[in-house]
Amino acid sequence: MWRPAVLARRSLVNRLVANQSFHGLQNHVSTNQTLAPVSSFRYYSNWVSSKSCLRQTTRLFSSNPESLGSEPIENDNKDTVFALSSESDEGSSVFDGIEDDLAAGNGSDFGDNKVVMEDEVRELDLEKLENVLSLLQSSGSTVNGSIETNLEEIGLSLNEEFVVRVLETPYIPGENLISFFKWVLKKPEFSVTNRAVELLVAAICIEGRNVYALWDLVKEIGEKEKGILSAEILNDLIGLLSRLGKGKAAFEIFNKFGELGCAPNADTYYFTIEALSRRSIYDWASTVCEKMLSADMLPKGAEKVGKIVSFLCKGSKTKDAHLVYLSAKEKNINLPVSSIKFLISSLCRKDESVKLAIEMLDEFPEKERKHAIKSFSYVTNGLCRAKEVTGENIEEAKNLLVKMIDAGPPPGNAVFNTVINALSKKGEMGEARKLLKVMEGRGLKPDVYTYSVIMSGYTKGGEMEAARKILDEAKKKHSKLSPVTYHTIIRGYCKLEQYDKALELLGEMKEYGVQPNADEYNKFIQSLCLKALDWTMAEKLLEEMKENGLHLNAITKGLVRAVKELEQEELLLCTRRIHWILSPYAFCVVCGPT
Repeated sequence: MWRPAVLARRSLVNRLVANQSFHGLQNHVSTNQTLAPVSSFRYYSNWVSSKSCLRQTTRLFSSNPESLGSEPIENDNKDTVFALSSESDEGSSVFDGIEDDLAAGNGSDFGDNKVVMEDEVRELDLEKLENVLSLLQSSGSTVNGSIETNLEEIGLSLNEEFVVRVLETPYIPGENLISFFKWVLKKPEFSVTNRAVELLVAAICIEGRNVYALWDLVKEIGEKEKGILSAEILNDLIGLLSRLGKGKAAFEIFNKFGELGCAPNADTYYFTIEALSRRSIYDWASTVCEKMLSADMLPKGAEKVGKIVSFLCKGSKTKDAHLVYLSAKEKNINLPVSSIKFLISSLCRKDESVKLAIEMLDEFPEKERKHAIKSFSYVTNGLCRAKEVTGENIEEAKNLLVKMIDAGPPPGNAVFNTVINALSKKGEMGEARKLLKVMEGRGLKPDVYTYSVIMSGYTKGGEMEAARKILDEAKKKHSKLSPVTYHTIIRGYCKLEQYDKALELLGEMKEYGVQPNADEYNKFIQSLCLKALDWTMAEKLLEEMKENGLHLNAITKGLVRAVKELEQEELLLCTRRIHWILSPYAFCVVCGPT
């Protein structure tokens, strides 16, 4: 019904182009829509091929030449089109001669255009396209029968352009698109192409649903038609699965690349690692990372590489993360500072990888170095954390501290305390005191912890007088000390069995406003019972605890009672022995009279 009208309008345009009077139409065109004669033909041709235009209006020109004036005419959609100047003879129609042209296939080069027009209509039957789109955009409740059955009834002549138009149309449910594509694949006249599959995957990925059904279809296509799929198509699927948190499914697609005739690219590795990391499957992510490094395919962009480093660090795969960092360094890829800091902190969690973190500290840009105090602190703590701190580690920590003083970032109390504590544990008290002086020289005020770790080092070596001097120095600098400060020296006195000095310091502790805690009393009482066997003093401390609202645990209470009973039993036994020696009649406490 509409084909003759379309052909007639096309012939009209061609005739007008050939007519010299058509050049005067430019004077009647709206100032915002000036069209050249040749471009007007293209405009009309594009208008015909648009299904939306066919739905909105059925004509472009008025069929009544007498109604044509010099003013622009607006169609139903308010789109201004140009009007024709009525310079033709009176009583003649602008459509005169069209029938002859249609019959002869000539005139104004219409014959060639007629062939082109019929080819376009044959390739893309707009009426059937509208029927297909209406069917696919409908929900299941409004469709009688299956989609495949309805598609068969329409009687389509399929080609790639028709399928592409369907796939490019928005608002079609994903399950309907998949059903349509499955039906298309069964038709012998249609040959599946990479473009069609790519559009199908893109449409489903935008919707974000039916991903498993899509993967089954894509896998079937790839297994039957080698070379149809591409890495980009599979990457879109992996990316969608990553957003949906389906890490195992993404890993399955990654492992299918070879079977489907595709070679993974840099984005393939990135999307797969991302998908696995979102599900905390870091062992598989590490495997993918190894393959990525072997293939030398880091993703483009420092941000993506930095995310891979962060993913692996989060999963405690610090060695793999460091290898990615080294590979990026070789390619002159500057990772985000946040990823570098995360990697440094992760490397410092294990003693064997701390030295790798030391090398990374020199890679900080000069502008960022002054803000990297946490990273330097992590490395310092890592060097001084080990139970058996070696002299090499301490020396490296001291050297790092010197570098921070010289080039930044400026070290604070925490870094100094870490190194001083390591030196005190190692017994290098002279070096510890030197760092204490350096702190004060830089305007830093040593805190209670600083003095406590130095006193601990002295007490371990039995140098109680030196420890007391540090305590006196701490009293001058700080108005309030912690129980740990006193406990360090009290424990040292107990270790040397100088209980009188320990009791003296315990009394001083109260006078200075520091209340001993239950743990302090507990350890002191245990020392009195086990080493001095002085249950009398232990009971006094027990009463003192009750007055201060503190409670001794049952084990220590039992220890006090056992020592007391043991001493009473020994006293009774000694008394009996004395009576037996002085008595005229020998009496054995075991065997009786003799």
